[in-house]
Amino acid sequence: MFALALVLIAEGLLPFMSPRSWRRFVAQLSELKDGQLRFVGLALLLIGLLLLAL
Repeated sequence: MFALALVLIAEGLLPFMSPRSWRRFVAQLSELKDGQLRFVGLALLLIGLLLLAL
């Protein structure tokens, strides 16, 4: 439950602090090809696993 709360806090920071930047970011993500988006997802997953291991 704690980890989910941290994820929600982290995900909510950018739209709260800078909604315009968040919209541009989401628009750019929607333009990525599937392979590129999978790579971003894999990179985020590996970074998260690395942080958990520390």
